[in-house]
Amino acid sequence: MQYPGNATPERFPARERFADGAQFIAGRLTKGTSGRTHTVVDPATGEDVYTYELAGTDDVDAAVAAARKAFGAWAGATPGERSDAMHRFAAVVAERAEDFARAESLQCGKPLKLSREFDVPGSIDNIAFFAGAARHLQGQSAGEYSGDHTSYVRREPIGVVGSVAPWNYPLQMAAWKILPAIAAGNTIVLKPAEITPLTSLLFARAATDAGIPDGVINIVTGTGREAGEHLVGHPDVAMTSFTGSTAVGRRVAAVATVKRVHLELGGKAPFVVFDDADLDAAVNGAVAGALINTGQDCTAATRAYVQRPLYEAFVERTAALMETVRIGDPFAAGTDLGPLVSHAQRERVAGFVDRARAYARVVTGGRAPGGELAAGAYYRPTLIAGAPQDSEAVQAEIFGPVLVVLPFGTDDEGIALANDTPYGLAASAWSRDVYRTGRATREIRAGCVWINDHIPIISEMPHGGYRASGHGKDMSAYSFEEYTQLKHVMFDNTAAVRKDWHRTIFGDR
Repeated sequence: MQYPGNATPERFPARERFADGAQFIAGRLTKGTSGRTHTVVDPATGEDVYTYELAGTDDVDAAVAAARKAFGAWAGATPGERSDAMHRFAAVVAERAEDFARAESLQCGKPLKLSREFDVPGSIDNIAFFAGAARHLQGQSAGEYSGDHTSYVRREPIGVVGSVAPWNYPLQMAAWKILPAIAAGNTIVLKPAEITPLTSLLFARAATDAGIPDGVINIVTGTGREAGEHLVGHPDVAMTSFTGSTAVGRRVAAVATVKRVHLELGGKAPFVVFDDADLDAAVNGAVAGALINTGQDCTAATRAYVQRPLYEAFVERTAALMETVRIGDPFAAGTDLGPLVSHAQRERVAGFVDRARAYARVVTGGRAPGGELAAGAYYRPTLIAGAPQDSEAVQAEIFGPVLVVLPFGTDDEGIALANDTPYGLAASAWSRDVYRTGRATREIRAGCVWINDHIPIISEMPHGGYRASGHGKDMSAYSFEEYTQLKHVMFDNTAAVRKDWHRTIFGDR
């Protein structure tokens, strides 16, 4: 394994833990067998961090076999035993919190303060939540629904879960995939994005160190086309969970065929500002909601619809606030905005903005910074105004630090515009009027609607979308239930009843 460039102990304190490879199968790290390598790159500098052997189909087969072997004992453990193991897991991750935060910032480019204050604590909280949920999974109450028989419902684990996670929140996505699955008694094989595998591997190692049995959690780090498709279509994988783009989600659904499929896909979140809103609060919310994780968030504020009396002031103040955002080294204390995850992603975002110049006004941003940041995948916070509703900038998922602002007239128009994309993952509405906000929560078609805020998530509440944003929920008890299957059990209450059924079917003999 190679650790060139800036992968210093200070920036990457856990680096020696990856010396044996980037595949975690049956409790140990191994090298991939595809015959090809991949290099993790620090997007802040463009320097290489870690080169490893990619997983091939043989590695996927080995990981699925390990998960299948571990399933019986793990599914047979009591809820209390699984819960205790997961509480120990949370404690190990908390002990190694700084290692997780630095690895996450190094591979993604996100500010270290975001990793420390959001990604790592959120993942620890998720472990604790599902450790508790493991002891509270319930079926329907027993009852005599046919009169002479007693019925009840069992919730049982499904089997081996094959999950594919994206690169924007590698640690949290690993948590969202792994935790409800194992809490319910399943075992799992997770394929993280090959450009950001480090914290997923640390996460699996922490679980094993906490006493979760070998094979319950496995990681295969390979390409989506080879390792990902083989995992999704594997005959011994009983359920697939995928987070990523809508286009790839359609491919996952096709490859997975008849097995259960959970899809959390793209978003184009509207940010609706009514004319009685607190303008300062809305401006602050828009900038924070648009720029979190450098805009690489499927729930990020991307389309601001502002009622005309506030529109010009909103555009002016939002642009001014964006220009104060401090762009820089993710490991520097004062950094607000780091680079995009890669130079390829930066060029993709820049392409959207450059094309938008033909039909809209770029109010601020719209370029990469120079000077000492020139080598990184940085892009300035960008505000676009005057784009038509049917334009690419309004309809497509840009996935970068770009906010498009459009005016609207009546409340009816604002809600109609908010719903006018194929997506439906998240939205927010800003008003002091409880009737307006209540209407927004009812009529905006999205899996989450925030009122006078944008972007907060909590372990107890579900995350998932409508329409082209997929189906199924992450986090919460609703997610937990999706990783189980229902079984109806029915008891015959009396011997006389059995005799009656015999007579009904065969007659008197």
